[in-house]
Amino acid sequence: MTASSDNPAHAVTPTVSASLAWRWLRQVAALTRDDMFDGTVIDGHHHLEIDAAGGWYCSHPVDEEAAQLLTIWLPWCMADIADGPRVIAQIGQSLDGRIATVGGASHYVTGEQSLVHLHRLRALVDAVIVGASTVDADDPQLTVRHVEGDNPLRVVLDPRGRVPAERGVFMRPAVPTWHLVGAGVGGHGTAAHVSVKTLTKGAAGVDPAEVIALLAEQGCRRILVEGGGLTISRFLEAKRLDRLHSVVAPMLIGSGRPALTLPEIDSLEDALRPVCRHFRLGDDMLFDLDLRDRAPSAS
Repeated sequence: MTASSDNPAHAVTPTVSASLAWRWLRQVAALTRDDMFDGTVIDGHHHLEIDAAGGWYCSHPVDEEAAQLLTIWLPWCMADIADGPRVIAQIGQSLDGRIATVGGASHYVTGEQSLVHLHRLRALVDAVIVGASTVDADDPQLTVRHVEGDNPLRVVLDPRGRVPAERGVFMRPAVPTWHLVGAGVGGHGTAAHVSVKTLTKGAAGVDPAEVIALLAEQGCRRILVEGGGLTISRFLEAKRLDRLHSVVAPMLIGSGRPALTLPEIDSLEDALRPVCRHFRLGDDMLFDLDLRDRAPSAS
């Protein structure tokens, strides 16, 4: 199906704005999710052609902000989800690789444009996963507030049942929420919007593959792992991430919680070297890492 809409105003103002580009992105994400997109967006006088990798061509001039939005997000929207969910993670960090102070203060490491970017990402997924420590410390809403879009399913990984029932995800009924706990652990399922699911907790803790499988059964095809650093690291180590958005702020914290924690390696030949694109988000820098496509190692 071709994404289309009728708006006579486009004949008066042919240049593509960021708000128009965002509307197109939401349309493309919805149509590709249902396998109904034929690669063309028709909106008034505008025609946007998109290839399978997310490359695009527009019939009219596109302003700088709109062009960046299309370039950042179309590869994610066009990723093949026919054979299973796609999983992306986002992490905001300082120049020295910290996401918070030792005491957990993290509001805010990155700037306002990076926060909007995160909300766009939430709007382009079916579910957002966060770990127990993040929910306990930050009490996040995990909603789409800074952009137009639908709120994703909220998923709290809490195998030991550590998160207090007073946290907002369990109290605010605006968004369906899953509380994932270990066997024999009671969850916070008294509110109508909260469902308690039981995980098989092994010696290594939560199995990311099990979490993704549960969400796939629910029909989730695009999944965001939002934090914290240990949760993202667990999914990365298990090779369950397709992309990673690392947003780096011009800040030096000097100590505190690291962005990622992976098993030690002996040689840089064993380091991950994914293909990377980068974009400015105000004073911050976004590194978009394609974890399914390795860059050649230096020699």
